[in-house]
Amino acid sequence: MLLNLPPAVRIYVATAPTDMRKSFDGLSAAVSHVLERDPFAGHLFVFFNRRADRVKILWWDGDGFALFSKRLERGRFRVFAEPPGAGARVVEMPAGELALILQGLDLRGAKRRRGWQPRRDPGRSERSDSVSSAFGF
Repeated sequence: MLLNLPPAVRIYVATAPTDMRKSFDGLSAAVSHVLERDPFAGHLFVFFNRRADRVKILWWDGDGFALFSKRLERGRFRVFAEPPGAGARVVEMPAGELALILQGLDLRGAKRRRGWQPRRDPGRSERSDSVSSAFGF
């Protein structure tokens, strides 16, 4: 499963188990009151049941709620690579991690490599200003 989401869309995962009998209205109320987020913001809100063999994802697409659900026939979702902090009701998750979890991968023990960031050259802004002025930008 590939999750191709715009960068502005965030994924919020409820840390407490959720009653999977809830549907659109019950889950949107949980987003508002339990997760303390806006269900109409266009973000994905992910809920797992107590046994962690079912998941529901709620999303507002601009003119209505969409609900994705999945039930594992065998096994459990391994939701968090690291346990959430005490008292945390919601955890933000990258789309890649959610896709791996939905495919059944266990992320416990997986380590995220540190991402590359360019070095900041303190004199770079002066040089770029002189270059841009020399070429009339």
